[in-house]
Amino acid sequence: MQAESVVEFWLATQERGLEVCIDGGWAVDAVLKRQTREHNDLDIALPAVHVPALRAMLDARGYVEVARPDSWEHNFVLEDRQGRLIDVHSYILNPDGSNAGGVSYVADHVSGSGFILGTEVRCVPPHWLIQSHSGYELRPSDWHDVRLLCQELGLAIPPGFEALADEDGFAG
Repeated sequence: MQAESVVEFWLATQERGLEVCIDGGWAVDAVLKRQTREHNDLDIALPAVHVPALRAMLDARGYVEVARPDSWEHNFVLEDRQGRLIDVHSYILNPDGSNAGGVSYVADHVSGSGFILGTEVRCVPPHWLIQSHSGYELRPSDWHDVRLLCQELGLAIPPGFEALADEDGFAG
């Protein structure tokens, strides 16, 4: 997914009043205010109530759902004819901001901001981006994202990344 496509998508969702929050690698790049690596997809989070409008918008643009074994009503991937992938995560929040259903976001997870090609976007805040890189087998792109966030924001390397930091000579 190219930066121009992300910004175009973002602006289209904002025109429709969709409460989209950028997540994943593009959120890292938004926080850092520059693209730091290639991205296969765009991860987003939004309230479950906005999913029908999102699907309608993307259906009109030629996106179709990609069959995945882990897909369910709150987590699915859409792809267009050009191969652009949008990984959708929806959630339901209680009035106090805690999670009431869907993917386990809470209000604080969708409260950050950053910039993609100079356009301000809502994104997952850095501390949650770092914390979300746990509980699964880490990939080189995970270390790339966490290392840059920690390095540029002066944050500590989280547990589980020490061996990668040692291999990379990262002093934290």
